[in-house]
Amino acid sequence: MLTDRPAFSGFSTDDIPKAKEFYERTLGLDVTEENGMLTLKFPGGHTVLIYPKDDHESATFTVLNIQVDDIDAAVDKLIAAGVPLEHYGEEAGQDERGIAREYGPPIAWFKDPAGNILSVIKVD
Repeated sequence: MLTDRPAFSGFSTDDIPKAKEFYERTLGLDVTEENGMLTLKFPGGHTVLIYPKDDHESATFTVLNIQVDDIDAAVDKLIAAGVPLEHYGEEAGQDERGIAREYGPPIAWFKDPAGNILSVIKVD
């Protein structure tokens, strides 16, 4: 029924220019802007739409997982870019750097300027 066209995900922000700066310059992602919205483009054709919302409330869950080949190198790059990692306590199984290695694939969380939770994750 819904298999004729590709799908994409999306989430909101309260500041498109600040979001564009973060995703494009800080994270180094391929970002386009059209009609006041951003599109993040990933390998394999996957896209993510970021749209403005005046009464934006950041999600309390991860809205975007970015797969990486080397979790430690990705965390090093985030820290070098001034992006603080989220620490959820011992129950999350995170090490001192913020990388959770105990449950599932290695993952580290951080937030965008609008407070949306993102992650870098090592998936084989």
